[in-house]
Amino acid sequence: MEFDDEKKEDSQEVVEDFSFEKSNKGKKKRKVTKKRKSHKKTKDFKEEESTNITGNSQSQNESQKEIKEMSLSKSENEIKEEKNEDNNDNNKDQEKNTEENNSEQKEENLEENKDNKDNKEIKENDIKEKEEENKDNQEQKNNEEINDKNKENKEKENIQEKTEEKKDEKNPEENKPEEKKEEKKKEEYQGPKKISEYDLINQDPYLKNFEWCIKRRNEHFKNLLHQIESNEKSLENFSNSYKNMGLHVLPNGDIKYREYAPGARGIALFGEFNNWNRDQYWAKRDQYGFWDLIIPNEDGKPRIKHKSKVKCNVVLSNGQWADRNPIWIEYLYQNTQSLIFDGVFWNPETKYEWKYPKKHLPRPKSLRIYEAHVGMSSFYPKVTTYKDFTENILPRIKRLGYTAVQLMAIMHHANYASFGYHVNNFFAISSLFGTPEDLMELIDKAHEMGLFMIMDIVHSHASSNVDDGFNNWDGTDYLYFHGGKMGHHSLWDSRLFNYSSYETLRFLLSNCAYYSEKFRFDGFRFDGVTSILYRNHGIKYSFSGDYNEYFNNNFDEDGGVYLMLANKLLHQINPEVITIAEDVSGMPGLCLTVEQGGFGFDYRLNMSVSDKWIQLLKEYKDENWNMGNLVFTLTNRRYNEKHIGYCESHDQSIVGDKTIAMWLFDKEMYWNMSCNSPETIIISRGMSLHKLIRMITFALGGEGYLCFMGNEFGHPEWVDFPRPGNGFSYSHCRRRWDLCDNKNLRYKYLYNWDVAMNKLDDVFNFISSPFQYVSLKHEDDKIIVFEKGDLLFVFNFHPYKSYENYKIGTKWGTKHKIVLDSDEFRFFGKGRLEYGHGHFFPIINQGWNNRPNQFNLYIPSRTCMVLIAEENIKKYDLDKFTFETIE
Repeated sequence: MEFDDEKKEDSQEVVEDFSFEKSNKGKKKRKVTKKRKSHKKTKDFKEEESTNITGNSQSQNESQKEIKEMSLSKSENEIKEEKNEDNNDNNKDQEKNTEENNSEQKEENLEENKDNKDNKEIKENDIKEKEEENKDNQEQKNNEEINDKNKENKEKENIQEKTEEKKDEKNPEENKPEEKKEEKKKEEYQGPKKISEYDLINQDPYLKNFEWCIKRRNEHFKNLLHQIESNEKSLENFSNSYKNMGLHVLPNGDIKYREYAPGARGIALFGEFNNWNRDQYWAKRDQYGFWDLIIPNEDGKPRIKHKSKVKCNVVLSNGQWADRNPIWIEYLYQNTQSLIFDGVFWNPETKYEWKYPKKHLPRPKSLRIYEAHVGMSSFYPKVTTYKDFTENILPRIKRLGYTAVQLMAIMHHANYASFGYHVNNFFAISSLFGTPEDLMELIDKAHEMGLFMIMDIVHSHASSNVDDGFNNWDGTDYLYFHGGKMGHHSLWDSRLFNYSSYETLRFLLSNCAYYSEKFRFDGFRFDGVTSILYRNHGIKYSFSGDYNEYFNNNFDEDGGVYLMLANKLLHQINPEVITIAEDVSGMPGLCLTVEQGGFGFDYRLNMSVSDKWIQLLKEYKDENWNMGNLVFTLTNRRYNEKHIGYCESHDQSIVGDKTIAMWLFDKEMYWNMSCNSPETIIISRGMSLHKLIRMITFALGGEGYLCFMGNEFGHPEWVDFPRPGNGFSYSHCRRRWDLCDNKNLRYKYLYNWDVAMNKLDDVFNFISSPFQYVSLKHEDDKIIVFEKGDLLFVFNFHPYKSYENYKIGTKWGTKHKIVLDSDEFRFFGKGRLEYGHGHFFPIINQGWNNRPNQFNLYIPSRTCMVLIAEENIKKYDLDKFTFETIE
């Protein structure tokens, strides 16, 4: 379908400069426009902005050159004469005095032989006149002294430039490259003007009014860090407290127990090792609230045996006795009768021997995360183990092409249905899935496969469970937590940490070091960062993007400083670590270093994207999807702060909501996903949009990508953990790998597409590229075109319109070819674009949609394609772009 060129060019737009996390309103939107006009460099347009600046300033440069040539109109002899004059005289006085002196000198020469006496009188009169004239002008000369010096410097520069121009005239070919180089250097964008010691403010001057808040936060951080280093020698030494808190075997076989509980009146250790005698081994308290106890060895061996159950008899603040698990315990078993978890002394004689030689993997070049839950990772309706995950799931992840695995629910949680977010015991891994050695083996095997291991760590709150956890452990409600109402999360029914407490910091920072050092996790995804940053914890509060929402009394500075300390510690332990923030507020600087004015995270989750897809699928017809708003949501992220995009995570899968596949296919998933069944309109639409949604999010949604387990092949239905309401059923708490593996079902095509996306980035490395430019978002045609890295992406979201000879603007001036398209047969397509894989599309070196070149394409409805210019092909080995698919 062809269009009138003029009409079409008017309707094709260029994406705006989006530098804020949330959609801004009113005044904030006008600020974004101002930033674009001032050519402020943003991530989405990093490379192209400098080009635009060059083009827009061409006329200005020409006028400046004319002025420069006029300033050079003086002869070199005149400039040299002026240079020899007194630096304190202005140019006009210098010329006047020179003329007078010359005329006087001539008269003196004529009359010299006639009357020497007369000549002497003339000279004396001239000197007097000159002195009077100088005296009258002295005040003016003093005021103009600085300007005269500046003029002289400019004249020197003019002489030098004129000399260089003459050289260029003599040797034009020799100096031509240098001239171009100088012009390019002058026209290059020099970055934002520095107005602050913090890069955060230099990159976003609208934060200048809040510099006081950032400075105060940083001073708080520095003072607290200095205090820790003074008391504990170093931050790392402070975080090594997990090595002496809790239960530990000494070299002589004695067992040392240490606990912090200032509210307790007494603590005794008991268990299977002493026939549950609560009154035998009592700890001693020091002046700071620490309790210490030594259990003597038995014939040189620990009196408490490996896997033996242990408990604490705590004399509470009110004098009552209560059974508690040691807070720093490293393993727990569930009592089959009471269903309460009991602490277990874990001390195997044979320690796990790591196979992979290095403690941590280097950061992947491209961060593509596979989010997984060990317990629900099996096809069978049961709780899966670490070993099963190692043997069956890790190979799947590797075949898919993901570079990292994010494990959920690792920290011990008594409530399986909490998805692992109601943690009871922070230093114990979940025993539901196996032993600590089993988890070590899983991570070891993943490292051998080259998979970067990320842990979902929960430091935003803790379970309010008393019997299994450490809520009210010593009879008070403020041990590690805020007391009273401030220490309770009203929506999560959980306890909130007191980040201003020195011992709370010891507890949480030690927890970070524990999982990094002992289990060798390479990265950490911090859950509930919004709850940590704000006193209202983001409850019933919608952040609009107004900066006043971030810098006010609602900001919890103690929580923010804790996050800064945690990031500093983890990057000290492992410089290759990756930390990810789950924050819905859009806090500025979250992913900048402390020195830059930020909090130190490496990435943040682009959480608005998944919400946008659900909104479009639930509330709008396909033909009413707004392309501009979609692109805005995908690209709306802060400059120089990395984001991880995703279509859906575990949140969209929980009971009460649906996966994207379920929104697209609905009941057709049960009847028409067979390759032998008719291709209905719903199936055709669902298969097409599922591929487009994932690819545009993959390419445009951030500098990293995340997929929740099973969504790579369109996992049906929802996640529902066993509970009384469903009869404790596991039927919806598992992954239906059988659907993907069955060659007679259409799920295989969606799986193949996921493999292709990962391989595409593996070869061309475009996700992490700083260059990104959206050249078209056409509302009527439903076409989106953008450049990312060295690739060109074209999307047609129109439900029924296909286009022939559709003009596509491009940065690159050589012919293009297709490297991947969603209409291939192996992805449940029709093969209509097969010609473009083996043949090039000729380029037209004429501008289109603010791009210097253009070419024509055939774009079928509900398809996308990825193209590469001939000039970029030589950078890559296209033979590597091969992958295994399920046929």
